[in-house]
Amino acid sequence: MRLSHYFLPILRDDPKEAEIVSHKLMLRTGMIRQEAAGSYSWLPMGFRVLKKIEQIVREEQNRAGALEVLMPTIQPADLWRKSGRYDAYGKEMLRIKDRHDRDMLYGPTNEEMITDIFRQGVQSYKDLPRNLYHIQWKFRDEVRPRFGVMRGREFLMKDAYSFDLTREAGQHAYNKMFVSYLRTFARMGLKAVPMRAETGPIGGDDSHEFLILAGRQAPDRPRHRGRAYLLLRHQIFGATRLRGAGAGWQEGARAVGLLRDRRIASGGRHHRGLA
Repeated sequence: MRLSHYFLPILRDDPKEAEIVSHKLMLRTGMIRQEAAGSYSWLPMGFRVLKKIEQIVREEQNRAGALEVLMPTIQPADLWRKSGRYDAYGKEMLRIKDRHDRDMLYGPTNEEMITDIFRQGVQSYKDLPRNLYHIQWKFRDEVRPRFGVMRGREFLMKDAYSFDLTREAGQHAYNKMFVSYLRTFARMGLKAVPMRAETGPIGGDDSHEFLILAGRQAPDRPRHRGRAYLLLRHQIFGATRLRGAGAGWQEGARAVGLLRDRRIASGGRHHRGLA
């Protein structure tokens, strides 16, 4: 396509709302357009980049043996009430009601839904292990969304969930995802440095964030580490009862591994990664 026919609304000056270099450049080069605080439209150039990153993530997840699904953005509140997180999650969760006055929410993550899907779909412990992932938009009502797509309210997230019989099998799944993430960064030309991290309110046994060395923003500024925010977390939900073949009910699968990663990008100082 000719450039004269392309939609590329560039800006001459730095937007006032942009604080870091990546945010300024993405706005000025017409990759994104801010619609509200922490919410962006992806314009043709930026959308092409986003889809290419998404495809790399998808290929590496498939290579690691994960199976892709697609879950809805709107979730019933009852699932979250069963886990006890509906009231505990806080104001980051966007709570809504449908036309029948049923409590719903815009999913900030998918632990509850994927566990319910797997619980109803698995027939025996012999069906394990399984690793399911999806790439879907999420919404978290951040108190102060800033730094462009590196800490927005609406973002594209790849989250994967492994279901295994034993803690050892869950750790093996975790390690496979760990390697998958390193390969993902390498394919994008980024050197990722894994760092142990807090498990946060979701909990868990292991958690890693991947840091990337970002370039200088100005001649007088030192080089700093940017948080690419591929978050790898290992969590164990309680045992799920599965019907064994001819053996009645058995204690079986554990959702061992909630291998969640949110956003992928380089740059930013102590900030989260891309959509």
